Amino acid sequence: MSLRNIAIIAHVDHGKTTLIDVLLKQSGSFRENERVEERAMDSNDIERERGITILAKVTSLLWKDTRINIVDTPGHADFGGEVERILSMVDGVVILVDAAEGPMPQTKFVLGKALKQGLRPIVAINKIDKADERHLEVLEEIFDLFIALDATPEQLDFPVLYGSAKQGWMAMEPEGPKNDLGPLLDKVIEHVPEPAVEEGAFRMLVTTIERNPFLGRILTGRITSGSVKANDAIHTLNREGKEVEKGRVSKVLAFRGLERTPIEVGQAGDIVAIAGLVTSTVADTLCATSVTKAIESKPIDPPTLSVTFRINDGPLAGREGDKVQSRVIRERLFREAEGNVAIRVTPGDDNDSYDVAGRGELQLAVLIENMRREGFELTIGRPKVLFKEENGQKLEPVEEVIIDVDDEFTGTVVQKLTERKGELTDMRPSGVGRTRIQLLVPTRSLIGYQPELLSDTRGTAIFNRLFHSFVPFKGDLPGRRTGVLISNATGQSVAFALWNLEERGPMMIDAGVDVYEGMIIGEHSRDNDLEVNPLKGKQLTNIRTTSKDEAVRLTTPKKLTLEQSLGYIAEDEYVEVTPKSIRLRKIWLDPNDRKRMSRAAKSA
Repeated sequence: MSLRNIAIIAHVDHGKTTLIDVLLKQSGSFRENERVEERAMDSNDIERERGITILAKVTSLLWKDTRINIVDTPGHADFGGEVERILSMVDGVVILVDAAEGPMPQTKFVLGKALKQGLRPIVAINKIDKADERHLEVLEEIFDLFIALDATPEQLDFPVLYGSAKQGWMAMEPEGPKNDLGPLLDKVIEHVPEPAVEEGAFRMLVTTIERNPFLGRILTGRITSGSVKANDAIHTLNREGKEVEKGRVSKVLAFRGLERTPIEVGQAGDIVAIAGLVTSTVADTLCATSVTKAIESKPIDPPTLSVTFRINDGPLAGREGDKVQSRVIRERLFREAEGNVAIRVTPGDDNDSYDVAGRGELQLAVLIENMRREGFELTIGRPKVLFKEENGQKLEPVEEVIIDVDDEFTGTVVQKLTERKGELTDMRPSGVGRTRIQLLVPTRSLIGYQPELLSDTRGTAIFNRLFHSFVPFKGDLPGRRTGVLISNATGQSVAFALWNLEERGPMMIDAGVDVYEGMIIGEHSRDNDLEVNPLKGKQLTNIRTTSKDEAVRLTTPKKLTLEQSLGYIAEDEYVEVTPKSIRLRKIWLDPNDRKRMSRAAKSA
């Protein structure tokens, strides 16, 4: 049987997962009466809740006697490591571009990686049914992007299809015919070459790893040479060519629709999953025992942001989660780093903390969210940017930021980002009454900026960012402009006390919530921190009064999400994360310790 391996790459929300849904339905991968979830490839809970793809996943379909293996990839820049990793196991890519938005930062990132690998992309202009579509300008922008990324003449001769994945059609012309996605699959078979197969015994580079409660570790990759079947003796070589482990293949699984099915023999060129090994991981080479040379794996871009994970040592520790020891946290973090090549874990300043470096706040927030759902209790420090030293000069990462915003708010947005050491590089209209602003902004400035942007633009701005380069350090930045209200007592918050404190600034907690000394309960309206008592009830006397008691009506508290909390906290604060709560607290809970530490910081 003829075989093709392709990846679908695009910017976030340009329709990758929806396209794969329709491809699977139209190719007959499901029964007539089978119930299929929308965006079936987004299989884990967080992906479904947020409506985004986080992990790259493989599926497969049959089209005109050809098996096509398709890899669905994430669109967020934070999960770019997933895309870089899987491009080594495909021979072609379909790059989806929104007919209204055009090429966006992540389109540029994933296309650049694909062109470097020598892949010849197929361009599909999606969402052509939008009222504000502009397919001719978008095609010109795509062509300019190919030239800017140094595409070869063969890569520049790319086929273009137009269509709407949601409506279930693609065609060579924008007008149609609007029948099905057949033209796209035909073009894949015509344009993408068969997998290149090398001579020799079995070899396979591992690109993704997952765990199964029955089969143990499952390693997925493309077989470069030879074949493999269950019970074959194999060994694993790391990047340097040293042997990691020996073992036997317990199962060879192939992708068929959304299912994985055991197969007799995995042939060269096919993408398969292998079970039976214990310690092998991503970027290792699985091979027959006679092979001694590892397959070269492509380097991954380095992380740009680091966060400290610590044990929860607050007064309310251990009440909601069951995994609180540093040993358990360490095991979980190192397990994550093993399967996720874009994350790096190193021991922290003390025995109970670990520095976790990743691509961005979203990637680290997803890891924290997964851990709290598993029952972990953690305290998380403020995200720090990873600097580089070169020729005695300190370099910091800068990101390319593209913001689509209503015309009336452009002044505010540009002003705020130039205050944060951003440089405006381009500004142009993007549709009726909207402007697209392009800037180069230090990564430090963007920590916690998104909520501020949404409040400045009344929720209308669309914010995209992508790592650009390292530049010389740009100096100090303005910090958070307001102080916080800190509880000076431990107990349960009282409505009367919170009501009286509202004139000091917005609250972050409800009445009847457990609080402790050093916990942050609200935002101060001025720039200094203020210690307050949220437990103080109304003083009652036995003298009757003629005036009626005023009813205590509390304003709805300002509750921060996990990402907002990470961006909000200052250097001397932690986010306390448990399975049921997200609290903010000072690192030093005792006010005397806080004063001593602030004096020490000033003198240093």
